[in-house]
Amino acid sequence: MIEIGKYNTLKAARQIAHGMVLLDAEGDDVLLPKKFVPEGLAPGDEVEVFVYTDSEDWPVATTQRPKAILGQFAYLTVKDVTTFGAFLDWGLDKDLLAPFSEQAHKMERGKSYLVYLLLDEQTDRLIASSKINRYLELENIQLKEGEEVNLLIGPPTDIGFIAIINHRYRGLLYKNELFRPVQSGAQCKGFVKTIRPDKKIDLSLRKPGYAHVEPNAERILQLLEQNNGFLNLHDKSSPAEITARLQMSKKTFKKAIGALYKQRLIRIEEDGIYLV
Repeated sequence: MIEIGKYNTLKAARQIAHGMVLLDAEGDDVLLPKKFVPEGLAPGDEVEVFVYTDSEDWPVATTQRPKAILGQFAYLTVKDVTTFGAFLDWGLDKDLLAPFSEQAHKMERGKSYLVYLLLDEQTDRLIASSKINRYLELENIQLKEGEEVNLLIGPPTDIGFIAIINHRYRGLLYKNELFRPVQSGAQCKGFVKTIRPDKKIDLSLRKPGYAHVEPNAERILQLLEQNNGFLNLHDKSSPAEITARLQMSKKTFKKAIGALYKQRLIRIEEDGIYLV
């Protein structure tokens, strides 16, 4: 069965004037337009394609890669607003429609929104919804504190950034705990810091607790090696200076140098730290 809104691995069946006809194992077919046919693709070859519906609601295949597929979230920019709704840039030639009925707030051209991709029940057409709470798991949180997760960074708030976790949950990255730049729409690894009694999830880009000291300790060792074995930072250095130079908090810095000191890899003096 050819699945709309997903990637399908199909077999090239025959070349026609408009492109290549592709078949699935059950004999269902879909057209891969000529401009998307990979060079050298011949009948009998397999090809992975994304399948969606055209303006007449016919399935069509493409080798372009959308920014999200059915059942996923994405942070997309509005290209145009018409009488049908807002059309979003999702990486394909054909823009993605967010009908007015699926907009939490009226979308504006040029602005970006966190949306969920679903199939319209009437047309079987892939559409976007910014009413994301409908499609998030808010109660049955099957995560553990400290667990590594995949994050989609959403819009900023007064205290940080909303992030979608594993395309299933919503969490929050706190601004005062970010020690490297974060951009809306980016995808990255993160960690579950806390699951609160109200089921809200606090996130971190670093492993919680002592577990994240090791990478930072390695970073300090690398800097020591690059600076002839000396770094003029110590436990009396200001938090701002440590963050600016090392992209870590002073608390993390002290844990890291403490771990290195216990392993007798460094010595700590009044003017800084030295590589042993």
